[in-house]
Amino acid sequence: MQRLFPSRTAPVSPSPASEAAASAPEWSLEEIAAEYAYPPVGGGVEGAARWLRGNMVASLDGAIHHGGRSQPLSSPADMRIFGVLRALADVVVVGARTVRQEGYRPAKRRRAFADRRAAAGQPPAPVIAVVSAGLELDFAAPLFTEPAVPTLVITGGGAPPDRVERARQAGAEVIFAGEGGNADPARVPGLLADRGLCRQLTEGGPTLLGEFADAGVLDELCLSIAPRIVAGSAPRIMNGPVLPDPDAYALEGVLEEEGFLFTRYRRSRSIAE
Repeated sequence: MQRLFPSRTAPVSPSPASEAAASAPEWSLEEIAAEYAYPPVGGGVEGAARWLRGNMVASLDGAIHHGGRSQPLSSPADMRIFGVLRALADVVVVGARTVRQEGYRPAKRRRAFADRRAAAGQPPAPVIAVVSAGLELDFAAPLFTEPAVPTLVITGGGAPPDRVERARQAGAEVIFAGEGGNADPARVPGLLADRGLCRQLTEGGPTLLGEFADAGVLDELCLSIAPRIVAGSAPRIMNGPVLPDPDAYALEGVLEEEGFLFTRYRRSRSIAE
């Protein structure tokens, strides 16, 4: 893997360890973690109250899946970064449709990150938070029966009471984000931060990601671009209404391996502001 942006132009006398890292065929987990470290969070003077990062993969022609799954667009480097992003997060926020399509399972404990997470006061694995209106979820699935930390279900106050009760009986904590049938995406990050889950990662799907963007709460987007052409009718990384004004994002970094580009953008401001 190599960094394309920002480039390192200043001459540096490498240590033997850094020389070994530079010649290695892939970056270590520690190097990837340093590249994708969250900004300070938690409400301090210099830190943000919370940080919502999106992570998606797309083909060259903008498709986010092939045959209903994102895996054909992935690569070993993409999966390493995917795993590190999860290992850095307090919570992974995902839509119910994506849970069903991708067969979501609980996040795993990562031995390589155990000390880092303990020092940061994080649970042993990130919490999975499923955003769903109708709660049409398989509560007998491992996501609810085998999590390292209890799964959260985020919905609206108008969710079906019987499904809410089934979620609770399955061991999930139900969070109501708004009074309607759907969760209010503008309220989701704050409600998670209230529970100490400030380093937030969303893996979509495109409807949920579009809702977060429309609500103005998406702070960062990590987009993997696969050197693949899919065609067909697969959706873009975001679905939803057109934003009143396009949001501007500043390029923070680009990594490359075997033709895959791993980009990272930080939200700056609306063009209209």
